[in-house]
Amino acid sequence: MMVDRRHPDPSGTPSGPAAVPLYGFQPPVGTPYGLEVSTVEDFFAQHDDWPWNPPRPGRATFHYLIAVTEGELRHDVDHVTRTVAPGQWLWVRPGHAQCWHPPGAARGTFILFEPDVLRPDLARLLAPLTAHEAPAVLSPHPEDTAWLQQTALQLLDEHRALGRRPLAIHHALRRSLLESLLLRLANSPGIAPTGTATVGTGRADRYRRFLDALELHFRELHQAADYAELLGCSVRTLSRAARDATGKGVRELIDERRLLEARRLLGGARWDARTVAGHLGFTDPANFGRFFRDRTGLTPAAYAPRDTTTDP
Repeated sequence: MMVDRRHPDPSGTPSGPAAVPLYGFQPPVGTPYGLEVSTVEDFFAQHDDWPWNPPRPGRATFHYLIAVTEGELRHDVDHVTRTVAPGQWLWVRPGHAQCWHPPGAARGTFILFEPDVLRPDLARLLAPLTAHEAPAVLSPHPEDTAWLQQTALQLLDEHRALGRRPLAIHHALRRSLLESLLLRLANSPGIAPTGTATVGTGRADRYRRFLDALELHFRELHQAADYAELLGCSVRTLSRAARDATGKGVRELIDERRLLEARRLLGGARWDARTVAGHLGFTDPANFGRFFRDRTGLTPAAYAPRDTTTDP
């Protein structure tokens, strides 16, 4: 059975052009652990009225990982349409805005997992690929393709084997297969993004947690103190972690994320400046105009005609 419909953020924020709903992970009753595995074709067959009819954007608190083995999958990630060919993988991280397209002839394994599924030591090793700025479409080396696809199928088989083995063994096998898959994928030649902060230190872990929080909350939380409170540390401690990783301050990183979202919405999604301002937490559209112009040299109206929303 596939993951049931996600439930929107309990804050009651309505969906629409000025708000992208946030969905949490809700596995079927009796499924252990924050991990679920199915296929693209089964997912669409079991959810024929959601969320692509009609297509609408949403965000999730968990990872989407899809291995395309046949056909071609089109999927919007952060308002950019990605095309995933056979042998490639689509990775949508928590907090990214996404929108489904009809699957067409696309086939492949579909893995969903919560961030805390990964043990801390594995999470540190995988930080370059779980980071929100990592590529959405991954192209493993041809020598790794068959192994990755076979391991994904083994994970699917074990997921469907609930009740065949003791629950603790079933749980351990699924996690082991997922970890092996992610480690091989992350270390396939040409996959790991460059410029990622060194992992394995307390500050690097704190910076990674900050990025996760920023991706989920940049629309409503705009001060370093907001994130320090979320992470249970001081502003000074968070600032040191950010500067160690990037050489930038926390407020600068927050502003960069808001600016990135503004560019995506003004360009590809064709939102008007007033709607974007409200979406990003600006109480006055004029303040948003100044924020955008100071950082890009363009007014929102001048930037809007630019269209860079489709990746090959």
